[in-house]
Amino acid sequence: MPTTTLEFDAILFDMDGTLVDSTDGVVGAWEHFKEKYPGLDITEVLSSSHGVRTVENLRIHCGIEDPEEQEREAKRFEQAIVDNSTKNGRKGIVALPGVVDIMEELEPVSKYPKPRWAICTSATRTYATAALEKAGVPQPDAFVVSEDVQKGKPEPDPYLLGAERCGVDPTRCLVVEDAPAGVRSGNAAGCKTLALLTSHTREQVVAAEPDFIVKDLSSVTMTRTETGVEVSITTD
Repeated sequence: MPTTTLEFDAILFDMDGTLVDSTDGVVGAWEHFKEKYPGLDITEVLSSSHGVRTVENLRIHCGIEDPEEQEREAKRFEQAIVDNSTKNGRKGIVALPGVVDIMEELEPVSKYPKPRWAICTSATRTYATAALEKAGVPQPDAFVVSEDVQKGKPEPDPYLLGAERCGVDPTRCLVVEDAPAGVRSGNAAGCKTLALLTSHTREQVVAAEPDFIVKDLSSVTMTRTETGVEVSITTD
């Protein structure tokens, strides 16, 4: 299995499906929302909603057009993820494979004035903060959430802002993603992209044209350097 080693000024991580697994809670939240929106096709929603901002999913799948109502329902939905994640024997919101080791290495360089990594998520700040805490993943100072951008993934805005908050050129960043929309966002921002096969098929991920594909972050090591982060990627 070939290994590629590169150095970047900063690493820009997605959250759900990349650092944390909230699948059980998400399924439970959509089941809960179907009570109010009986036309919801949960199978269809789950196949297309990942990596997209909650407000946009609610507009597409629930027909909510009013921006204020979108925001209210987004907060209710994301609270439902947390509330449902451990119901009926579900495993809760947990860190994905390889994440703990990477976070132990990178946590010391998570603070301003020059953080070397960011989290750029389509989730709201309230939910993202709660999910990271439940999974035991540190929150870096460079933290981009749904409310911070007008255009979410697959537009480049979240990752452009993440690079800006790290004080680096986006072309010197590695985006780590699991969703095709997120990979496209990273590509559009001019970053290198690493895709994980944690939530989508290989065919779906390949179609988004990432630079690297691995099963999950257990195939990746990250090491702090004097000026950035060295990344070793072992592909299948």
